[in-house]
Amino acid sequence: MTRWTVAVAGVALVLGLAGVALSRLLDRPGSRAAVLVSVVAGWLAAWVLWSFAGGLAVRAGLLTTYDGALLSVVALGGGFWQYRTAVREGRERGLVVFVGVQLVWLMVVLVQNGLLSDGR
Repeated sequence: MTRWTVAVAGVALVLGLAGVALSRLLDRPGSRAAVLVSVVAGWLAAWVLWSFAGGLAVRAGLLTTYDGALLSVVALGGGFWQYRTAVREGRERGLVVFVGVQLVWLMVVLVQNGLLSDGR
């Protein structure tokens, strides 16, 4: 599943960059392609950082489990939601979605590892 996620993100990034280049040639910066490239790059970076941090935390014994495949699904859904929001309401609102989904993911990881339970 991880390979497919990276492949889809890579294809979207390459197509987005081609769209950005075309829009700049046509003198139309700020197009949907530019938004797509920004969203894909942001989520790909978040996936890499979360996977690295999660792996280190498991290895250090801070977490008992970390499911990177679930993050891939969350990133695809969050990226779609961020893109739609950024196109409709502006870049800043799209970034609010990005940060919100990151915080939800943090809560998911904490719940998976029992760090938010009352200890009973």
